[in-house]
Amino acid sequence: MAERKTILVHVCCASCASYVCDHLAERFDVTAFFDNPNIHPETEYLLRLGETRSLCETLGLPLVEGPYDPECWRRAVEPYRELPERSERCWQCYRLRLERTAERAAELGTGTFTTTLSVSPHKVHARIVEAGLAAAERYGLTFLGENFKKRDGFKISIRRSRELGLTRQNYCGCELSLEESLRRRAGGGSSNEPPPE
Repeated sequence: MAERKTILVHVCCASCASYVCDHLAERFDVTAFFDNPNIHPETEYLLRLGETRSLCETLGLPLVEGPYDPECWRRAVEPYRELPERSERCWQCYRLRLERTAERAAELGTGTFTTTLSVSPHKVHARIVEAGLAAAERYGLTFLGENFKKRDGFKISIRRSRELGLTRQNYCGCELSLEESLRRRAGGGSSNEPPPE
C-alpha cells in the first residue's frame, strides 16, 4: 500500500475548514495552518483562531499557527485599498497568505499545500490557483488547486459548521471588507452575492 502524502492546509476560518480538512483527510495526512494577517480587528482574529484550535482538536489534526502581523497585510494591499472586493486588493491578499503557506510547507518538509479559501463562493478560484501555483514554483512544491465549493462543498461546510456550533462570518476578515459589510447592512443592500465563476 502506497504511503499517504502529507498536505499543509491554509485555514482561513474553522467554518470553511470543517468541510475542507475532513474532505482532504480521505486522501492525505492533513496539517492545518492558520496564518491570516488580514483579519481585523484582533478580537475577530482571536475568535477565528480559537475556533480553529477547537476544530483541529475535534478532528484530531495538528495545527501550525503563523504570527499575527496585520502590518504586512496592510503593506501588501495599500496600493489597492480603494478597489472593491474581488479585485487586485483581494488577489494580493491571496498571494500573501499562499506565499506564507508555501514557505511554511517548505520549512516543515511538506511537499503539497492548499487553502480552504476556495470553498467560499465569494472567492475567485482561478485567482487562488494562480497565486498558489506561483508560490509552489518558488518553493519547489505542489499546490493542490481543488475548487472545494464544487460537489456541494460550500453547503456541506455550512451544515458542518452549524452542527459544530462554529461562527459564520458576514465578512471575509479584513478591515476593508468589514467596512463594506457594515455599509451594506446600514443601506439595506444585498448580501453581496458573488457573480458565478
